[in-house]
Formats: sequence, C-alpha cells, structure tokens
Amino acid sequence: MFITRESGPQQCPSEASSEGNPLRDVAPESLMVEVGVFARERGLMHILGDLKKGALLAQDALAYKRHSIYTRADIDCLKVELNHKWRQTWPLYYVVVVSSLAAVAQGMDQAVINGAQLFYPKQFGIDASTLRGSWLLGVVNSAPYLCCATLSCWLTHPLNQWFGPRKTICVACWLSFVTCIWSALTNSWWGLFIARFFLGFGIGPNSATVPVYVAECAPAGIRGALVTMWHVWTAFGIGLGNLIDVAFYFIPDSGGIKGLNWRLMLASAGVPGLIACLQVFFAPESPRWLIGKGRYEDAFNELCRLRSSRLQAARDLYYIHVLIEAENEIKKGRNYIVKMFAIPRNRNAAIASWIVMFGQQFCGINVITYYSSNIFSQSGFSDASALVATAGFGALNWIFALSAVFTIDRFGRRNLLLFTIPCMAACLLMTGFSFWDTLREGRIGGVVTGIYLFTICYSLGAGSVPLTYSAEVFPLYIRNIGMSFATAVKWFWNFVLSVTWPSLFLEFKPQGAFGWYAAWCVVLWFLVLFFVRETKSMTLEELDQVFSVPNRVHAVYGLRQILYGIKKFILFQQPTPEVLYQRETGI
Repeated sequence: MFITRESGPQQCPSEASSEGNPLRDVAPESLMVEVGVFARERGLMHILGDLKKGALLAQDALAYKRHSIYTRADIDCLKVELNHKWRQTWPLYYVVVVSSLAAVAQGMDQAVINGAQLFYPKQFGIDASTLRGSWLLGVVNSAPYLCCATLSCWLTHPLNQWFGPRKTICVACWLSFVTCIWSALTNSWWGLFIARFFLGFGIGPNSATVPVYVAECAPAGIRGALVTMWHVWTAFGIGLGNLIDVAFYFIPDSGGIKGLNWRLMLASAGVPGLIACLQVFFAPESPRWLIGKGRYEDAFNELCRLRSSRLQAARDLYYIHVLIEAENEIKKGRNYIVKMFAIPRNRNAAIASWIVMFGQQFCGINVITYYSSNIFSQSGFSDASALVATAGFGALNWIFALSAVFTIDRFGRRNLLLFTIPCMAACLLMTGFSFWDTLREGRIGGVVTGIYLFTICYSLGAGSVPLTYSAEVFPLYIRNIGMSFATAVKWFWNFVLSVTWPSLFLEFKPQGAFGWYAAWCVVLWFLVLFFVRETKSMTLEELDQVFSVPNRVHAVYGLRQILYGIKKFILFQQPTPEVLYQRETGI
C-alpha cells in the first residue's frame, strides 16, 4: 500500500477493496466449501479436484508449498510458469498471430492513403494548392477517424457483449476488407469519402477489441508485453503499407482502368483483414466473455487450450469467476459514466488516460503517417523517392516500436514520455526549419533527419505508452467504458490532425505547421508532468492509492521535479529524489 504527503478524497471502502484479491481473507476451509458450491451450481463436479487446487493457487500463488494436495507434475508445471514465462501453448501464440494480423490490417488501412494521395486528387479534380482543395484532401483522408470518434468506438462495448471479442474482430476485419475494395472502385472524391468513412467501422472496434481480447487470453506474467504487441504490429502494418505504395507506384493504367496504381494501393490494405477474418475462428474465445455468459464448461475448455495444464486452467477459471462476481456486485445501481467522473480516483485516471491518448495524436505523428509522401515531395524529392523515404519512416517506426516492448516496463510510462517528448519537439522544429534551406540537398537532409529522429522518439514513448497506460489505470468495474472513452479521444484528435494538416501546411507553410505541433509537444510535456502518474510495476491496490492523490498535489510535485531535473541533468549534481508515494510494506 502507499501513503502520501497529503491525504485527498478517497474511494468508498467497497470500491477500493474491489481492486484487491477477493479471496485474500477467505479461510482455506471456507474456500473449499465455496468451491464445492460453485462446482455444483455450474455443472463442473467432474473437475472439482482441479478447482480446489486452483482456488488455493488463486488465493495464494505459493499455496503449493503449504498444501500436500499438489502432485509433482503440478509443482513442476507451476515452476515452469514462474521461471519460463514465455514457454506457452501454441493456441496462445495463435491468438497473438491472429491479433497481429488484425493490427497489421489497421496499420495498412492508415498508411496506404499516403501514397494514393499522390494520384487520386488529380483524377478527382482536387487542387491541393488551393484552400478548398486542401480541405477536401483532408476530409477524404480523415474520413475513417471521423467515424471512429463519433460512431464506431461507441459500438465496441455492445458488440463485445453480444458477439464476444472473437466475432467482433471477425466483423471488423471483414469490414476492413470490404471497404478497402470499395475505396479502390470509387470514381469521385465524395464516393471515396463515403467508402473511407465506413472503413472506420472496421478500424474503431478493431483497435478497441484486439488488445482487450489478448489481455483476457494471456497469463498475467506476459500480459503487458502481449498487449504492447498491438502497437508493434500496427507499426509494422504502417511500414508494410508504405512498401506497398512504393511497389504499386510504377504500375501503369491498364484495361481502361484509370488510376490503377492508387486503386491497388487502397485495395491491398484489405488483404491482412481478410486473412485475419478467416483465421480468427481457429483461435480460442475469450474465457472471460464465456464466463460472463454463463458458459463455464466452454470457458474451462478454452483455458485448457491456452494454459499448459488443467490445474492452471482451473485456477484461472475460478479466479475470473470471482472477479466477475465482485465486479457485478459493484455495478449494482451504478451509472458507469457518472462514477467515472464523480469519484476522484476514477476522474484522475480518466484525465491521465485522455492526456496520453491526446498526446499520441497531437504530437504530430500522423502528419507523417498520412502525409509524408507530400512532405518529402515538397522538400525536393521526386514522387517515387518520396515514397521510398516514407518506407524508411515505416521501418524505423516498427523497429523502435518493437524495442518499446522491453523499455516500457524497465523505464516506466511517465519517464519515457517526459524524456522523449522534448526530443520530439526539437525534431519537429528541425524538420520545419529545414525548409528555409535554399540548397536542395541540405533541405532534403534536414527534413529526412528530423522526421526519422522524431519517429524513433515517438515509437519509444508516445507511440507505445498510451494504449498500455489506458488499459491499466481504470478500476475493473468501469474499465470497458473507460477504454471506450480513451479510444474515442484518440480517434477524435487523429481526425482533427488529419483533416486540418493540408490547409495548415498551405496557410502556415511547413515552418509554421511543424512549429505548431512542436509547440503542442511542449504543452504535452507539462500536461504529463502535472497530471500523468507513474504506473510501472504497481499492483491494482497501489494504483488505487496513486490515483486518489488530488491532481493539485501531483501538479505541485511535478513542478518540484523540474528543479530536481535541472540540478541532476544540467548542473550534474546529485540531488535526493523526492518520493511522493511511499510504500508502507515491502510488497
């Protein structure tokens, strides 16, 4: 547990206790009685022995050392789970493969428009050098994210409740495939806008469902790393989309089809979605969703596929059941949205989540994701060379997103953001100011260097942190609605950035446009410093205490950290770091 320098508004006891282990204070004898009742009521008497051993482990991970009911095979399996956390079953890794395909589909959905916009505006009579034309270009490019922010993200929760995560992913990937083909067949800018708007019905539910599906299937020891894989493979999809743009650039019109190259670019983005759609039903369903539907036998069978032994499956089955029962008890008579804003702990978590989601977009990354071909072209590249340079951006984005899997738990979420955001601001200024260079070689060198260094910093911080952070800060009983809000915030600002960039670039010139997002990086740094709390290596109980500290207390603490940073990193002194949260125990 944590104590703070200043006490603030706290949760009611029932809310605070809900985040701990509900089995912690149950006597073993009473626990065995409860397990027997559970097995009889759910028709699981044939696995009662496994459930009893599993319940003791759910209560205490070291129960096998204190009870004689565990066999040597049980103990060996538990030790492998502890010491070799990546030694998992192939169905679990199949979940990761299918989820990665869905992430690749989303990355390509976002990226292929980058190359297509070199061609379709001319074909549809859009003159991007005029104010009207720049807005039309922005509207078409941003259409999916308008749908995500206003409609599709809010459909995620009911879709998951009705159909389950696996079917929701299937529907989202199918929609991605269909709308990509639709986009390739359009013959007007408004037709392309409508097709891409409906693409948002694939992107929104996909982005909100896949990380949750992975988290609900994964064992606790590698859950964070597997959830972070969503960002890694989305970045891979962006890079693959950039390569596809290069590959199709030189394809000439054929068979009376005008604009065959950009049509193939847009259509190709649907292929990973189609593959994921066809493969997802071979993967296990979310055990948590099955238990929520009362399908305990099916949930146990799926857990047996996902875990290395029946004992581990029985342990997780019973613990998920207990958590859902506790969650349902908390939900009684509650309005989730009201509770998210009315309770200080929840409100502080929501604010922090919205800040990191806002920052992920308004740091300026998707200016590059969606418009880098135009940016490189404006700096002096030929169109073909601009697409090759964009492919380099995609490669760096993926490589450093992959490294973020290992850095996020080592350095912490808040620390990564505070370190990388100022670097991102400097790189944006370098990119924008390079356009003043009158020598073509110098201008190109400055733009490429600025964008590539910006991408590296982004992938390590603002790219990898927000999704993981938002998935862990909300209490159990509002987690779904909290993630829906957080995802909607992300896509709303994604839409704002993508729809305004062409006109911003036209009116402010590249120097002012990149300077605008550099300034927002500075604002974001202060927002993170004041309102985003560190969550690295914290239990759910500790997170309750961290987010119960008032924002004004944390903001003042952030101000004091500026002086600490100056002393340590500029004056090279050895100041004593201030600890806002002090552990009362060694746990």
